[in-house]
Amino acid sequence: MRAMHINDLDLNLLRLFDAVGRTRNVSRAAELLDITQPAASQGLARLRALLHDPLFVRAGAGVRPTPKAEALGSAVREALGLLEQALNAQASFDAASARQVFRLHLSDIGEARFLPELMAALLRAAPGVRVETMPLPAAEIAPALDDGRIDLAFGFLPTVQGNEQVALLRDRYIVLVREGHPLLRTRRKAGDLQWLRELELVAVRTHSDTLRILELLQLQDRLRLTTHHFLVLPAIVRATDLAVVMPRNIALGFAEQGGYALVEPPLPLAEFTVSLHWSRRHANEPARAWLRDFVVHLFGNVQA
Repeated sequence: MRAMHINDLDLNLLRLFDAVGRTRNVSRAAELLDITQPAASQGLARLRALLHDPLFVRAGAGVRPTPKAEALGSAVREALGLLEQALNAQASFDAASARQVFRLHLSDIGEARFLPELMAALLRAAPGVRVETMPLPAAEIAPALDDGRIDLAFGFLPTVQGNEQVALLRDRYIVLVREGHPLLRTRRKAGDLQWLRELELVAVRTHSDTLRILELLQLQDRLRLTTHHFLVLPAIVRATDLAVVMPRNIALGFAEQGGYALVEPPLPLAEFTVSLHWSRRHANEPARAWLRDFVVHLFGNVQA
């Protein structure tokens, strides 16, 4: 068997190999590379023949790499990253004339906290750019940053590993109730844990940290409503005697409108930090670097 030489390969085959390895799906890799699925399959067949290995085998709805593909994966990824950095080293990003589309991961509560100020500042500094939000499950955020599906991720994301990040703000969880809630008028001190155990609660399915707090306090049986979106909760709280555990930074905005009271019991896991996450692979690309620096300048005060 003739030893393979680098001249046998072209860059597009390596990009295809990397995309399939990251997405574990040939069709999704084709979409990322803006080629047809048959073209991706043909390219993968050429690469298999050149490397004398299946490279990827079927696994459920996608594929998984063979041992040889796993061994090659990190080297190919690093080589492509270095090449991208070199090609972009002299490029620049002109915010005033750019027509860039930026894609961001934010939860619904993250959109409420960051998007109004971010969009106001972007429209002044880069009026031609567009922003799309793409909320993703936690397990998909790091791969999406790495393969370029999203440019930045905002949030308290302790399970998202292997990327760069910087703290934007520190916050803590509090309890939001309606003004005039009957338990605010009792002689018992509002805010102690016994007071908390007398509340009936509403929680958000997608914000696992608040559910974890209730679990640690053994308050699951006090849950009367579990919903999918955070931002509907203040309206529910205002109309009922239900209470919600939520970030203080967001709750303050609702309290300013009137009709709410904030209570700060000694909750477990109360303190947390919201960070900005990005991929090391794309760290030096001019447009992404500009947006990252812009966001950090705008929000990076690390305050509650």
